[in-house]
Amino acid sequence: MALEEYRKKRDFSKTPEPAGKAVRSGAPERFFCVQKHLASHLHYDFRLEHNGVLLSWAVPKGPSLDPKTKRLAMQVEDHPRDYGDFEGVIPEGYGAGIVMLWDRGTWKPEGPDVDAALKKGDLKFTLDGYKLKGSWVLVRTGGRYPGARGGSDARSWLLIKHRDEWAGDLDIIAFAPLSVKSNGDFEDILAEKTPAIWRSNRPAKGGEAGAMLAQIIERAAKLKTERDEGQPRKHETTKRNQPRQAAASPRSTQRPQRPQRPQRPQRPQRRKKA
Repeated sequence: MALEEYRKKRDFSKTPEPAGKAVRSGAPERFFCVQKHLASHLHYDFRLEHNGVLLSWAVPKGPSLDPKTKRLAMQVEDHPRDYGDFEGVIPEGYGAGIVMLWDRGTWKPEGPDVDAALKKGDLKFTLDGYKLKGSWVLVRTGGRYPGARGGSDARSWLLIKHRDEWAGDLDIIAFAPLSVKSNGDFEDILAEKTPAIWRSNRPAKGGEAGAMLAQIIERAAKLKTERDEGQPRKHETTKRNQPRQAAASPRSTQRPQRPQRPQRPQRPQRRKKA
């Protein structure tokens, strides 16, 4: 897919999203990112740099480090490379909502021909991000997976973690929910905007996403009031039992702690015959 489809869906006089253009990077490593997006529903946009654009999939439940868990990934239009650094609020219209840069880093294919792997529907690759690392695969399902769109235009894939040292049963979505760019949550991003913008262009209506947005708006208003009054910002980290994440370069030498593998149960000892 070309960027024409991306541009056709957006009014760049109203949205802060970059219009962008296909630009091939001279770097030996390819960029990847995951953007946490609260729109009509909460989902995660998984993006891989290839041929000057970001190949993109919407992952409703987000990536999983458990190889037994297959995450539905719906392929969407290609995005410009500079979209990978975007974090903010998309106004009313296509994709309206709050966007968080949840993870970023570099990736490399595990095969010689990315285009052939995409055509075949079996793309194996290695990630080196803040939160996602190791070997993964995207497999096309042809719309046969529950929750996928049917018909000849189906773009249904599965995102699966391979078994390696970075695999485990840790719920990375719950364990590390914050932005790698601003170190904040949705309410922190929203608090940087004026209420006239984010209250008049609500991205979600009703249901679980609507309730989540209402809570975010309330917390964002509180953060904004505290900042305007000169009070120190207060983050509800105790509710998550998680320290704030420190943003750093994707090529930082400091590596995050690996998820702990579950210990194997000890083999029971055999009783000696009397």
